Parts: sequence; structure tokens; C-alpha cells
Amino acid sequence: MIKPARVVDLGRREYGEVWRLQLELLAQRQRNEIADTLLLVEHPDVITLGRRQSSQANVVAASDIPIFEIERGGDVTYHGPGQLVGYPILQLDGEERDLHAYLRNLEEALIGVCADVGVEGRRNPGWTGVWIGERKVASLGIAVRRWVTMHGFALNVATDLARFASINPCGLDAAVMTSLSAATGRPLTLDEVKPLAVARLGQALDRAFTPEAP
Repeated sequence: MIKPARVVDLGRREYGEVWRLQLELLAQRQRNEIADTLLLVEHPDVITLGRRQSSQANVVAASDIPIFEIERGGDVTYHGPGQLVGYPILQLDGEERDLHAYLRNLEEALIGVCADVGVEGRRNPGWTGVWIGERKVASLGIAVRRWVTMHGFALNVATDLARFASINPCGLDAAVMTSLSAATGRPLTLDEVKPLAVARLGQALDRAFTPEAP
């Protein structure tokens, strides 16, 4: 059954502000005060550390980039301009309460976005995320509280890939990262990719996303 949901495009926002917003929305969704919500955002330079013990060790040279230790799964991740970040705040019910399946659904949506722009995305056995050939284009990391999700995915659209040199992204060499723009050989913008992502996420997650103002 397709469930009603809303999508809120936050534009470019500081990570800390959006993290606090996620926690507020998660609590509201747990109380059934709001509908399922997908936040879309572009962050200024930031590094986030997941719950994996190796996260801190995989920060190579953060210099002046702010670092946040957060409650999502996974290792260290970089967010920055040109990257589409999505935070689904969803209440999982019934058969949806399978977190491996939820992650695979997020991957499936992003593989669909790759297809929409003309490249072949794929899974890489043993790794969470989406790859184009031997390079990684999207990272995933989630948290779930009382079966409401938070955190989500980061899709490199036109990201400056040199910025990944400050970390070993998800424990990998920074050179493994790519973007949709690099893979297609043409400049893509977040405005082009956002509607593709919303449509694909709606299909994969069985949600009918309706735009709502921030």
C-alpha cells in the first residue's frame, strides 16, 4: 500500500541545524503528529562519524572542517556542496520492519537515479551504498528509533571529489569516490537530480511524496 508522505527541500543548511531538525521530526513522527517526511538538503563542508569504532581513525586531515559524532550506523562520511543528502523520517510498519530491506530499497532508488541520468549504478557485495563501475557514488547510513528512521543517504551529484581526501570514506581510499557529473561527463545540478530522487524513492519506499515548504 502506498502511503502519503511529504518532501521538504531545505536548500543549503548547516549540518547541526538539520541534525536537530531530524531529532525533532523523529519525535513528532513517533507521536503520530506528522506524516512520513523526506528532507532533502545540501550541506556546507562537514564530516560525520557513525557508530563504527574505526570512524575516528579514518579521519585523515580534517583541518577546519567541522566534525559531528552521530547515531547513524557506518563509518566516516563527508558532506559538502554538490552533494544531495536525503533524510527519510519514516514510520516503518509490518513487513517494512526489516532494516536490511530498507537499506536495499534506498540503494534501489539511487540505482534508479543513476539510470535516469544515463549511467549504470550497482551494489557492491559486502558494502552498503551505490557504485558506478569500481567507484562509489552514494553512501548510506541510518538510525532507527521505535521503528522511525532518520539519517539516510548522500548522493554525489557535482561534488568536488578532492574534498574526500580529508577522510577514508567508509574506510576506503578517497580515490574510490565519484559523482554523477564525473560518471556522465556532463555537469549535473541538484535541481536536476532532486525530482528524479523523489520519484525513485517514492517507488522504492511505497510513499507518495508531496512537496511542502520548509
